[in-house]
Amino acid sequence: MQQGKTCCWCHNSGQNSAVINRVESCIIALFLKQTNANILTSTQITWQALQPDSDRYQSIFSNVSLEDCDSLAAVQPRLLNALAHLHHQTLGFPLLLLRSQENSDYLACIAEAAQRFQPDEISLYGGDYHVMGDTVSLLPPSDSNRPFTSQGGVHFADWIEYEQLFGCVRQYKDRVQPEPGLLHRANGGTLILAVNTLLAQPLLWLRLRKCIEQGRFDWYSQDERQPLPVAIPPLPLQLRLVLCGDRDALAAFQELDVEVHEMALYSEFEESLQVLDEDDMTSWCQWTLTQAEQAGLAQPEADFWPVLITEAARMTGDQDTLPLCPRWLRRQLQETALHGDSLNGEALKEALEARQWREGFLADRMRDEILLNQIMIETEGEVVGQINGLSVVEFPGHPRPWGEPSRITCVVHPGDGEFTDVERKAELGGNIHAKGMMIMQAYLIAELELEQQLPFSASLVFEQSYSEVDGDSASLAELCALISALANQPVNQQIAVTGSVDQFGNVQPVGGLNEKIEGFFHICNSRELTGKQGVIFPASNARHLSLNQEVVEAVKAGQFHLWAIESVDEALPLLTGIAWQSESGESLLSTIQERITQLNQQEARLRPWPLRWLNWFNHS
Repeated sequence: MQQGKTCCWCHNSGQNSAVINRVESCIIALFLKQTNANILTSTQITWQALQPDSDRYQSIFSNVSLEDCDSLAAVQPRLLNALAHLHHQTLGFPLLLLRSQENSDYLACIAEAAQRFQPDEISLYGGDYHVMGDTVSLLPPSDSNRPFTSQGGVHFADWIEYEQLFGCVRQYKDRVQPEPGLLHRANGGTLILAVNTLLAQPLLWLRLRKCIEQGRFDWYSQDERQPLPVAIPPLPLQLRLVLCGDRDALAAFQELDVEVHEMALYSEFEESLQVLDEDDMTSWCQWTLTQAEQAGLAQPEADFWPVLITEAARMTGDQDTLPLCPRWLRRQLQETALHGDSLNGEALKEALEARQWREGFLADRMRDEILLNQIMIETEGEVVGQINGLSVVEFPGHPRPWGEPSRITCVVHPGDGEFTDVERKAELGGNIHAKGMMIMQAYLIAELELEQQLPFSASLVFEQSYSEVDGDSASLAELCALISALANQPVNQQIAVTGSVDQFGNVQPVGGLNEKIEGFFHICNSRELTGKQGVIFPASNARHLSLNQEVVEAVKAGQFHLWAIESVDEALPLLTGIAWQSESGESLLSTIQERITQLNQQEARLRPWPLRWLNWFNHS
């Protein structure tokens, strides 16, 4: 009986142990499920955050006007300060280098700003050439209607040739007649030029610099082999110069003339305005009204502003930053006027949709390749070592970038710990992409805390990619694919990923977020939304969201989801359903470590006995 009882007790003990193990497994699974649910809800973005919040400014939109306002001073304080300094400067070379675009819209705006600092009293500059036979004499300025007598003022040109700037000497039979150029008409005032004009014609700059430094204009023959038929007295010259260009052009000008560059003032035409409060929004709206007025258009209606702000945030890439570019603003206003009797929100929406359709041929054809399975992208199911990354395509000559998903795959096998970047090996990967690969590898090795070399080798590749891949925005997706392959845990193909990682697993912001999200949404929507599809992106990118209305409505209806994460730990449960690391229960990290241990033990058993003894000796 005792023996039977003992056997019965042992049998029941085994059953009890199995029951306890099952209960523990259920508790652990429930804990992990709860943890994943917490991550899911804490990182999910609501539909209200997908576009700039313009509701708080409705009172401004209804009452904004140009009465008693100075819109230029409100949005371009640096420009006005630099021009004031230039006009009151008495020593040094009177030059302002201004970072701005060089088109006529910008130069006209800068000229308007410079006009504010012109003196109220009328002064005459230059002189009056009197030609008598073969003798030319210079008389003091007495009549502003004379060709070489100027009242100063502000003059500008986005491109100019030698004769247009410096004038010329024309000869009619026996008569000689000097003719003025822009330099003479701007005498006593401010001349605004595009710096690329001088970079393309260096001799133009050398002579202009000499004229300003000497304070006079000397006449020379344009033909070195044939001197002027008569001697012409130099003309007194007093001039302030503003050179406009982008950063590359200004850098090239610095190389052209280091000495003058060191003496010049510097400022910028601000391209955007950060909107922090109602005063900032009022200033931006008034600046936009100024552009409408100058374009001869009516004042926009209240419902026009939210639509414009959404498009403006896409242009700047930030919900709280709005563009000041006069050319961009006028384009939105003018195209809106073409689609409606007034400047309202509905007309602007139609204008934007029409522009997107006109410019969308290439993007549509590329997406058709995915929908026709010529480019293989999975949006359902689960696959080990495969993930949907997101790319932005910028095609030369195409006005609009677009986003599309990219299939990233990873395979692992027993090896010496080498991580093969196929794009780099095939010379299709850029330096930044290679840097991102090395960073995410460093993070993984540090997390595994190995005492010896990783016994696996891995190969990562962008499938069906036939051009250069650069940037580190896919490093998060590549890391997740690598972890999936090492842990043999499938990845949810209904979720796409973008973001870069650092060596500590933090997720960093990337560019082109709106295009990337819309590109993946377009594929999912064309194949029918399941209610479980979505995109994982860096939390620091949330302020850059300005998505089209179709995506906003899908998120609002719960048919598409967006998750903003701060670390790799938050991405992996969403993709695999399992936490990266856990103090109790199953985790991806522990699974990988177990596979490494098993492979090392297997290799140890297969070694010849002297090598096994040596290995034991080293470990002891």
